[in-house]
Amino acid sequence: MLKGIAASSGIVIGKAYKLESPIIDIKNEIKTSIEDEKDRFQKALEKTVNDINKVKERAKANLSEKELAIFDAHLMMANDPEFASQIENMISEGNSADHAAKSVADMMISMFESMDDAYFKERAADIKDVSYRILCNILGLAIPDLTAIDEEVIIVAQDLTPSDTAQLNKKYTLGFCTEIGGRTSHSAIMARSLEIPAIVGIKSLMETVKSNDIIIMDALEGDVIINPDAETIKKYEAKRDNYLEEKKTLETLIHEKTITIDGIQVELAGNIGGPKDVVGVINNGGEGVGLLRSEFLYMNSENDFPSEEEQFEAYKEVLEGMNGKKVVVRTLDIGGDKKLNYFTFPEEMNPFLGYRAIRFCLDRKDVFRTQLRALIRASVYGKLCIMFPMIATVNEFLDAKKVFEEEKEKLISEGVKVADKIEVGMMVEIPAAAILADEFAKYADFFSIGTNDLIQYSMAADRMSEKVSYLYQPLNPSILRLVKMTIDGAHSNGKWVGMCGEMAGDINAVPILLGLGLDEFSMSATSILKTRKIIRGLSKKEMEELANRAISCNSEEEVLSLVKQTLNQ
Repeated sequence: MLKGIAASSGIVIGKAYKLESPIIDIKNEIKTSIEDEKDRFQKALEKTVNDINKVKERAKANLSEKELAIFDAHLMMANDPEFASQIENMISEGNSADHAAKSVADMMISMFESMDDAYFKERAADIKDVSYRILCNILGLAIPDLTAIDEEVIIVAQDLTPSDTAQLNKKYTLGFCTEIGGRTSHSAIMARSLEIPAIVGIKSLMETVKSNDIIIMDALEGDVIINPDAETIKKYEAKRDNYLEEKKTLETLIHEKTITIDGIQVELAGNIGGPKDVVGVINNGGEGVGLLRSEFLYMNSENDFPSEEEQFEAYKEVLEGMNGKKVVVRTLDIGGDKKLNYFTFPEEMNPFLGYRAIRFCLDRKDVFRTQLRALIRASVYGKLCIMFPMIATVNEFLDAKKVFEEEKEKLISEGVKVADKIEVGMMVEIPAAAILADEFAKYADFFSIGTNDLIQYSMAADRMSEKVSYLYQPLNPSILRLVKMTIDGAHSNGKWVGMCGEMAGDINAVPILLGLGLDEFSMSATSILKTRKIIRGLSKKEMEELANRAISCNSEEEVLSLVKQTLNQ
C-alpha cells in the first residue's frame, strides 16, 4: 500500500494509465543556421500559445474563473517579450533553440523557487509547464493527449500540470494519483472543482505502479493499493458503495434548512471566486454566498485595474444568480501572496504583514472608490453585504465605511438607484480585531471570521511553510477563544457573525462553532451538504457545553479528543 494526501474525496477501482512524458534530450548543436534556429523557436512559441488557448477553451466548460486564471498566467509567460528576447540572444551567441530555451527557463525557475514569497514560488510551476511545452514543440515531441483516453482509467503521474488537469474527461477519468503536490496545489484545487477523486504527494508512485495495474484509490484516507486480491477489492467496493450512498443521501438535503435537533437554525453559504461559481453553490444547497473574492476580477484583468462597468456587470451577475439570497462581497484583498501584473507592490520583508488589502485601498482611494461605486450600483439586483478585509483598528474601519457612505451619497445625487439597505461589515482575521470585537461591533453591521489568516497571525506561523505546518491548529484553544470573543462581541451589540475560512467546513470544528454561536458557516460549495447533515444531527444546547469545555482545554489534541468523545466518533 502507498500513502499520500487525500486531495479530492472518493473511492475508485480501475486500471492504471501511467502518464509518462516524452524524454527531452537537449543537444547544443545548430544543424543549419542561427536564423533557422530562431525561426524554429518562434514557430514553437506560436504553437505553444495556440496549444494553451485550446486547453483553456476546453477547460471553460468545467472550471471556474479562478482556475481559468492559471492559463492566463501561462499565456502571459509564453507571450513575455523579455523571456523570448533572452532565448533569442542566446541563440545569437551560437546556441541551439532547445538549449537556449532550457537554459533561460532553468534560470527563471531557479530564481522563482529561491524566493521567500509563496506567490512567486508557485510561479515556478507555471514556468516549468510553459517551458516544457515550448521544448517539446521545438524538438517535435508529442505531448501526451489526455483527451484521447477512451476507457475508464486512473491517471498515475509524477505530477499533473494545470494543462493536464484541464484535459481530463470525467467520463473516463476515474481519479488520479501523483507523486508531487499538496491539498493546495493547482491540480488538487482543480480536482475538487471537477469532483474527480485525487491523491497527491505519493512517494515512489511512478517506480511502483506499472501501466494497466489494477489499483484501488481510497481518496478519503489517501491510500493506494496496487493489484489487490479479490477479498480486498470486495471490501473497497463495499466502502465505495457506502460512500456513494451517503453522497446520494446528502443530495436529499439540498432544499432543507440547516436546523439543529433542538430547533436552532444557522446559515450555510458558499465561498466563490466569480459569477461562474454561483451554480455550484445553488446545486449544493447553499443558502447564500458568504465570501465573493473580488480580487480575482483584478487578477484576471491584463493591463489595468478593472473598470467600474466591468465590476458592476460581475457583481450584478452574482446577485441575480443567487436570486435574492445574501451575497457577501469582500472588497479588494490584494498583496501578500496575491499580485497584479500591472501594479508593482513595494518590496517588503514580510508582505503578509505589510501593504495589502484595506491598507492598499485606503492608500489608493481611487481604486477603492471605483469598486465601491460598482458594488453600490449592483446592490439593487439582490441582497448585498460588503466587508472590508484586514481591518486592525476601529479608525481603519470607520475610514473605509466613510468612503462607502460618500460614494453612496454621490450615486444617489446622480439619480442612480441603490438598495435601501446594504450591510457593511468587516473580516476578523487579525487578533487585535477579535480582542476588540465588542467595540468594532458598535460600527460594523456584521463580522466574517477569516480563520486562515487569524490562525497564522495568532500562532506566528506562515501557513505556506511546511516546516511550521504543525502550528496551523484551527482547534487550538487560543483560536477558539478568539472566535468566542468575536461572536460574543457581535451578539452583545445585536450583530451577526459568519466564518469564511477553511475551519467553517471542518467536520471536527463545526460542533464547537455551533456551540460558540456562529450564525453563518461559509465554505467550498462541495462541503455544504456534509456540514448540513452534521448540524441537523446536533443539539445546540449540548454543543454549547462542548464549546465551553473546549475553550478550557490546553491543546488542540485535547480538543479533538473531546469532540470525538462527545460525538462518539
